[in-house]
Amino acid sequence: MTDEEDALRARIARCLPKMSRAERTVAEYLRDHGRDAIFATAEQIGDATETSDATVVRTAKSLGFTGLLDLRRSLAREVVLETSPSHRVLHNAPDGVEPTGDAIVDQVFTEATERLAATWRLVRSADFTHAVDLLDGAREVLSFGLGGSGLVARYLRMRLVRMGRRARSTGATGFQLADDLIGLAPEDVVVLYVPARLLGELEVLLDHAHAVGARVILVSSSLGPLFGSQVDVVLTAPKSASNYTGEMLTAEVLTDALLLRLASRDETRATTTSELLTSLRSDLITGEGRGARGRLPGSNGVA
Repeated sequence: MTDEEDALRARIARCLPKMSRAERTVAEYLRDHGRDAIFATAEQIGDATETSDATVVRTAKSLGFTGLLDLRRSLAREVVLETSPSHRVLHNAPDGVEPTGDAIVDQVFTEATERLAATWRLVRSADFTHAVDLLDGAREVLSFGLGGSGLVARYLRMRLVRMGRRARSTGATGFQLADDLIGLAPEDVVVLYVPARLLGELEVLLDHAHAVGARVILVSSSLGPLFGSQVDVVLTAPKSASNYTGEMLTAEVLTDALLLRLASRDETRATTTSELLTSLRSDLITGEGRGARGRLPGSNGVA
C-alpha cells in the first residue's frame, strides 16, 4: 500500500515518534479533529493547537504531504470514507464478488442511507445557515451543474421561482457559458453543483463571480478543500462508493433542506406564489378543456 492509499491515522501513528513535540500536538489534533480541520487555515489549526501556522505546515510535510492543501484533501476523503459503512462492505468483499438479486437492492438502500447520514454529519450548522442567508439576500440565484448535477441545478431554479424568488440555471460549457455570466451582479449568488470533477469553466466562473462581487456556494463531494478559500460556503455532499446510487442524491437532499429553511424565512411570499401557480395551472386546464370542446371531430380547429 502506497502513502496515498494508506489511512491517515496509520500514517500519523507511523510518523509520530519522529516528530517534535509541537508537530506531535498538531498531528494528534488532525487525527482526532479531522472534520474540523478540513476547511481550516494553517493559522486556525495553529490557534487550536497553541502552536503556529509554520508548525502546521511543517507537520503536513512531515506526514508526507506536499503541504496543507494536500493534507486537507486527504482529511476530506478520510472523513467521508469513515462515515460510509457501505464503502467498507464493498472494500472488504472478496475479489470478483458482486452483489446479486435482492442483495443489490439491499446495497442500494444501504448506500443511500449511509450517504445521507454522512451528509448530515459533514454539514456544519453554521455553514448551512450561512448558505440560507446568502440565498435569502440574493437579488438572483444562478445555479450551475453538468450531467446529473445539472438536474439538481435546474431543480433549485424551479423551486426558487415557485417560491417567488428570481433564479436561473445553466449547464453550458465553453463559449456558451459566457452568455449566462453576462448578467451576474454584485447582489447575486452562484450555486455550484460540482461533485468531484475539475472543470476549466469552474475557474472562469469563480473569477467572474469575484470580479463582480457575487457570492458563491459550492456543493461538492471532494472539491471543498481545493476551492474552499475561493467560495463563501462549502456544503459537502458525499459521493457514491460503488455507483449504486446517483451522484445527485445527497446534493438534492441538501437542496431540499436549504429550500425548506429558506421558505420559512418568508412564508407569505412562498404561499402567495404557490397560490398563483395553482391558479395558473387551473386556468390552463380549463383553457385546454374549452379548446377541446370547441373543435369538431377531425377538425384542426381553424374556422
